[in-house]
Amino acid sequence: MEPLKLEYIASRLQALEETIIFAVLERVQFRFNPACYRPGKSGFPDHRDQSLFELRLQAHEEMDARFGRYLFPEERPVNRNLPEAQRSIPETDFPLAIENYDRINLSRRIVDAYCEFLPRVCEPGDDGQYGSCIERDLIAVQAIIRRVHYAAFYVAESKYRADPGTYNELIGAKDRTALEARLTRPEVEERILERVALKSNRLQEISDFSLRRMLNPAEITELYRDVIIPLTKEGEVEYLLARS
Repeated sequence: MEPLKLEYIASRLQALEETIIFAVLERVQFRFNPACYRPGKSGFPDHRDQSLFELRLQAHEEMDARFGRYLFPEERPVNRNLPEAQRSIPETDFPLAIENYDRINLSRRIVDAYCEFLPRVCEPGDDGQYGSCIERDLIAVQAIIRRVHYAAFYVAESKYRADPGTYNELIGAKDRTALEARLTRPEVEERILERVALKSNRLQEISDFSLRRMLNPAEITELYRDVIIPLTKEGEVEYLLARS
């Protein structure tokens, strides 16, 4: 299937829903552990200005950069000045109209929003399981980053190609509000929220309530409604304005 067909894009985004939901479900099995997110509490004496979460994320992104992760459009790093890729990837012609993918990079805002989300869904307190909870954080954050940027690039390009005349006019006028309105499909967003709530329920149906902490599906729905969908649309607008 062609990569710019909306049906194909939608299938990729739906697959990421399970990844995001499951990652959050795994994270809430641990307490919030606020020390993980406080600078100076990492246990690394030479990095008192960073939290354990920030240090772990930086180290992970440095490794990912060397392995070529950020050669792909939807994989946008949070940190800057990362190592160059030491691994080449098969030559791929990404069907996008910008060369510098980092012109659209919402990763830092995604991380900030995720960190604000955590205290709402995790049990308060400290269980000492810092390494385990941060591992789950990294999986969740990178899945959300991939979801937001994949949609921002590919949905925007697909919609542009379906109606270049209208989009060129709005891009020329730099009318962000009109671009967002043109890109928005309320009925599609509503279906996404309904599906995410349904999946959140189903993924927990066979769980043992005595062994695992349950997550209210409304929390995941709100993460999509208040963070993932708005940032995706912002990324789509930024992509169109950067389109050459």
